[in-house]
Amino acid sequence: MVILFDQFNMPDSIYKVIFATDQQETVARLLINHIKEAGGEIGKTEMSMFAIKLHEGTLVDTTVRIGPFKKESPQISYNKRQFYDRILTPMKSMGLVDYDLYKKTYRISDKFNRLMIRIGLLWLREIR
Repeated sequence: MVILFDQFNMPDSIYKVIFATDQQETVARLLINHIKEAGGEIGKTEMSMFAIKLHEGTLVDTTVRIGPFKKESPQISYNKRQFYDRILTPMKSMGLVDYDLYKKTYRISDKFNRLMIRIGLLWLREIR
């Protein structure tokens, strides 16, 4: 996955840097919030249930601010296969989410931060 950003117009959210569309940003944010609420780690079955809720459109985005006249939060619908292909797999490959093969669990990871530091060090080595 390629991350493109403009140093003069940095967005306020990491999801805006990584994902191309607003819907992808929302789904990724919901996934990370779901993992956080479960203690930072969820099983394969829980991930599948999350994807099914997205696919069926029964997942509700509770992080959206509701105006004074709106009564309910918006429901999010996202194709299950596209969730795995466009959200979860890139998040795993970039080090945002880690999958443990032995425990069969997904957890939030800090590998992304370490990889960004490594990229910065590669650039410093190049300019010297």
